[in-house]
Amino acid sequence: MLETMKPNPFQVAQQQFNQAADLLHLADGYRQMLGDCDRELTVRFPVTMDDGGIKVFTGYRVQHDTSRGPAKGGIRFHHEVTLDEVKALAMWMTWKCAVVGIPFGGAKGGVICTPNEFSARELERLTRRFASEISIIIGPQKDIPAPDVNTNAQIMGWLMDTISMQTGYSVPATVTGKPLSLGGSEGRSEATGRGVMFVTMEALRHLGIAPEGATVVVQGFGNVGSNAAKCLAEMGCRIVGLSDMYGGIHNSNGIDLAQVNAHMAETRSLQGVPDVERLTNDELLALPCTVLVPAALENQLTGMNAGNVRARIVAEGANGPTTPEADRILREKGVFLIPDILANAGGVTVSYFEWVQGLQSFLWKEAEVNAKLREVMVRSFHEVMAKATDLRTDLRMGAYVLAVAKVVQAVEARGIYP
Repeated sequence: MLETMKPNPFQVAQQQFNQAADLLHLADGYRQMLGDCDRELTVRFPVTMDDGGIKVFTGYRVQHDTSRGPAKGGIRFHHEVTLDEVKALAMWMTWKCAVVGIPFGGAKGGVICTPNEFSARELERLTRRFASEISIIIGPQKDIPAPDVNTNAQIMGWLMDTISMQTGYSVPATVTGKPLSLGGSEGRSEATGRGVMFVTMEALRHLGIAPEGATVVVQGFGNVGSNAAKCLAEMGCRIVGLSDMYGGIHNSNGIDLAQVNAHMAETRSLQGVPDVERLTNDELLALPCTVLVPAALENQLTGMNAGNVRARIVAEGANGPTTPEADRILREKGVFLIPDILANAGGVTVSYFEWVQGLQSFLWKEAEVNAKLREVMVRSFHEVMAKATDLRTDLRMGAYVLAVAKVVQAVEARGIYP
């Protein structure tokens, strides 16, 4: 039965977990522990606007599981943020960290707002007040935020400064994805997109496809999508489709990314880029291509449109872009899907590197960061491939089984307090 309404992201995350739990024959106690989130913090907080008025915003910070280490996850500012979305993202972060073998649990945060309507000062005041509200559960040994949708290095800098001022001294390891001048890591801003490139290249090798003959469509031209497109183009792939919130563009001969970036810097939109065909988001997702990178929000590939996908590979740059019904359809079509908890784990991997650098007060060069990232992503891809082959399942379940098993092993090793 095809989906006719937007799926609840947390129900999707739980469904994916339960599939893996079935394959692992997981005991009911572990299902109860890991099938929901450990901690959910909801805050309502006032912000003084530039006109002197006060607006009240709602924000969330959710921790799914911390058996393998401190909680880790981004903060997004978006008008469609919901508690269930944040819970799903926190759960996916737990599995993502486990898949690539870094010692974090999963967390996520969000504020219901439309940030492009704010001045810089309003955005700073909102960020600092939200940071104060969630300061009771975050910190370098407890829960380390990072950028996500509509947040960036500057916002992480404000968040770090707020926590540092409350602590009484500078605590750079409180957040990751912050400016280099505050102890941010070289290569962090490109890390998620670069990670997508690394696993996509492994998939192309696995399928015997040369990068020079591969065409790529990227949905979402934010941090992840733009860097994935850039890195894939550097490897010889031809970028033929891009989109942002206003619609898509297409050129079967290849899109000039330098021209696109210059246009984006001037207009903050893909609309008006010369020498391209305009199309809708649904048309973009249905373009014939070798690689489709959904790098926008959740629930983009559903039972309603997955049958139209004409990509050989889907590399999930976004979190949760494919619903379970779409998964089934794509699997039956023979699409090679690289799941989000593997494909976009480059960001949290380099966040881990940044956290380590912050704790040690010792900075690594960008070449070293990128080399370490490649090692982690390539190793993880082949571990997931091996597990999927062993279980005769797809890469999503291969990744989930690996991840859930690692978390259960940590729970068993620690025991239940007291």
